[in-house]
Amino acid sequence: MHNNDSEQYIFGLRAVIEAIEAGKSIDKLLVKKDINGDLGRELLAAARDYGVPVQRVPVEKLNRITRRNHQGAVAMLAAVDYYGVADVVPQLYDDGINPLVVVLDGITDVRNFGAIARTCECAGVSTIVIPERNSVGVTADAVKTSAGALNYLPVCRERNLVKAVKYLRDSGFKIVGAAGESSVNFTTADYTGPVALVLGAEDTGISPEIMKLCDTRVAIPEFGHISSLNVSVAGGIMIYEVVRQRIADGQTAG
Repeated sequence: MHNNDSEQYIFGLRAVIEAIEAGKSIDKLLVKKDINGDLGRELLAAARDYGVPVQRVPVEKLNRITRRNHQGAVAMLAAVDYYGVADVVPQLYDDGINPLVVVLDGITDVRNFGAIARTCECAGVSTIVIPERNSVGVTADAVKTSAGALNYLPVCRERNLVKAVKYLRDSGFKIVGAAGESSVNFTTADYTGPVALVLGAEDTGISPEIMKLCDTRVAIPEFGHISSLNVSVAGGIMIYEVVRQRIADGQTAG
């Protein structure tokens, strides 16, 4: 049983449905594999309508989270509210900001996410974009690991990350992919205009669909034996190259 389950989870079919329909920011919904009945179907329909990710799990997993009568449904609350890129980007332009957006494609480690968010907040990044599935979310642990940065930095969570990146490109962003196999040194790219920097998971990298959307693919030179920088370190290096170029161009960083 989670020590702070009352703060981070909502239990029970009716309670979860009401939370979803009230617009609560839910990281994901865990439901038992064989959930059924009218309320079960109503819950799944509400999750679909409101874009809440659903994960079917054995009932034993729900029992480990709480000893309360969960009725086969546990909603994990997000620590902050999520946004959409189509809501955030026009506001950035309206505010006269030259935006820098960081897109995380398949980052699942909460420590890496927290470290990246911490760097982003310090560097004046406009927002982080994550997908609904196969991604870390803004949990209490992520906020703690980010040293509180996620309390200030907007996070956009998108059902379709490819569509979100296309939207950024159509909105005037240069899409820059951090790709280890690239032969282009990351310092040679121009980051002085609106930029979306895409970081992929350390094991799988950026997905092929999103890599195709990248205007530029860049890499950080590596001279050691293991040839594999931690993604949060690589992200920090590249984010501050954007900052360096913008300051040299007479801009503020973010």
